[in-house]
Amino acid sequence: MPTLLIFLCGVANFALHKATMEADHPMAQQMRAAFGRFMGGYGSYMLEFLILLSALSFAAMGYSIALPAYLVYTGMNGLAGWAILTGKI
Repeated sequence: MPTLLIFLCGVANFALHKATMEADHPMAQQMRAAFGRFMGGYGSYMLEFLILLSALSFAAMGYSIALPAYLVYTGMNGLAGWAILTGKI
């Protein structure tokens, strides 16, 4: 069950990441420029994938902290994405 919840949060993180990276916000433009040098612009997606893969791996190995840690990460991503996409920052 924790792996399924982590996977669903990962889907939400990727959707939010894509929406944020496609925004015209100055922070999004700066992130695109910074990660553009790393892996041809897909570096930030690779980083997001590695975080998801790590959380899934830890959950599969039985670490009970994996789900709460990834939920906190998803919540922080959600707040940051909301702030960027609504222009609060």
